[in-house]
Amino acid sequence: MRQIFQDQMKELEIEMISTGGLLEQAIDAAVKALTEENFEKIQEVRHLEEAVDHAEKKIENLCLRLITLQQPVAGDMRRISAALKMITDMERIGDQAADIADLSQRLIDHGVYRHAKHLNQMAEVTSDMVSSAIDAYVNNDLELAKKVMRTDDVVDELFVNVKDDLITLIRQSDQQIESAVDLLMVAKYFERIGDHAVNIAEWVDYSINGDIEPQK
Repeated sequence: MRQIFQDQMKELEIEMISTGGLLEQAIDAAVKALTEENFEKIQEVRHLEEAVDHAEKKIENLCLRLITLQQPVAGDMRRISAALKMITDMERIGDQAADIADLSQRLIDHGVYRHAKHLNQMAEVTSDMVSSAIDAYVNNDLELAKKVMRTDDVVDELFVNVKDDLITLIRQSDQQIESAVDLLMVAKYFERIGDHAVNIAEWVDYSINGDIEPQK
């Protein structure tokens, strides 16, 4: 019976890693949809979002089977509970990548993304945060989880930089106001992706320490 439990826990880890990979692809494709003016990438993000939704259901079912049939205790129970919470944030990250791709359809014709030079940095940082947070869960790496939490300040600073870029753009040409607002929303979605990565990292902290549950 214990071997079955260990096998299912390993399956859970594999599914979490796989879903994290889908999110990295979705974020990357969303950025390329805009920066490379690539409509095919928009459709790719939508397919990836559907794959993440499917993965969410699979992980939820696996966690519930582990809880009801294997009756885990202490650290194992916290680990499974953390995965259940984490997958909700992961699904939302997929949604936000799709939101970025949808905005890209309106922005591609104008090419204004070039004026938000800090946007690519936000994409790189938040994608790395997501990947690192999931790695922290799989490897029980508390220090990596805390690094993800600290990186949230970097994302916040980049968001301010993007706003400054767009204020400059509007001052140069008030005809770009609508596009600037869309770009600001793109930056906001990246900021939210970073927030969800922090949530995941906080659940890693909870799964290891077991004393304080995340408040977000």
